[in-house]
Amino acid sequence: MALAFIAVILGLAMLVWSADRFVEGSAATARHFGMPPLLIGMVVVGFGTSAPEMVVSALAAWQGKSGIALGNAYGSNITNIALILGVTALISPIAVHSQVLRKELPILTVVTALAAWQLSDGVITRADAALLLAVFAGLMAWTIWQGLRQQNDALGSEIEQELAVHAMPVRRAVFCLALGLILLIISSRILVWGAVEIAEGLGVSDLIIGLTVVAVGTSLPELASSIIAARRGEHDIALGNILGSNLFNTLAVVGVAAAIQPLSVGAEVLDRDMLVMAALTLSLFAIGYGWRQPGGRISRSKGGLLLAAYLAYTAYLINTVWAG
Repeated sequence: MALAFIAVILGLAMLVWSADRFVEGSAATARHFGMPPLLIGMVVVGFGTSAPEMVVSALAAWQGKSGIALGNAYGSNITNIALILGVTALISPIAVHSQVLRKELPILTVVTALAAWQLSDGVITRADAALLLAVFAGLMAWTIWQGLRQQNDALGSEIEQELAVHAMPVRRAVFCLALGLILLIISSRILVWGAVEIAEGLGVSDLIIGLTVVAVGTSLPELASSIIAARRGEHDIALGNILGSNLFNTLAVVGVAAAIQPLSVGAEVLDRDMLVMAALTLSLFAIGYGWRQPGGRISRSKGGLLLAAYLAYTAYLINTVWAG
């Protein structure tokens, strides 16, 4: 059991470090090949920050561990909104522009409803996976098209500045990309093995481990990037990281995992975890809407409420383990 805990800690540390190397290397490589900064931010960095969830869930599905695959994806969504957005707002209140409520949040709500519908029959089939991946591809194409139409884009400017600060030769960029990808796979295997061993040793489902330890660990890149963006006053990027990551997890991460092997879904995933995920997504309309002004604001008090919701959810999961 001690070795399993060491494996989880080591796997998570390697996962976060390798994800950073993968993002830096892939972004610099894309820049060397002439990709516009906006596309690097939306595609390369967007994929890179969610790479831990993708690799872990894909590997778990390949090993037949549906609980870890789904728990990682949906648990990361819960963690992103309740824990990461809550902590970020406590550190620096987040201004919410109306565009977020008009576009990104309604799309995430519809995608969440689609995911709930797919869970209702107790399995996510390869046909379900194809639908999820098709929706994801369509949203990516639409988002890129919308972004390229804008002359002045905050994300594109931010990525261009970051690339200038962290410029690297093409050989080093390719090396970082390859090293990051290899270590992502290795660290994911270590993490999944440790998580399964802990679940079996404690007599709990791998779903619980996926919803808690694995989900928090794979969400650490989003936590770091959101806090940094909020402290810099880049509120669109801070909130965009959360909404974009949740879309990626719900569509691409679950889609790829189910394409590898259909995922069996326990009743508790729909009745408990999806319900919490949907409630948190809908809560963003309430806490982010500016009732007396054009723009809303996620204040420290609202951040505290989100954090309290995460702690209550986690306490409930722990209680179900003890009760069982």
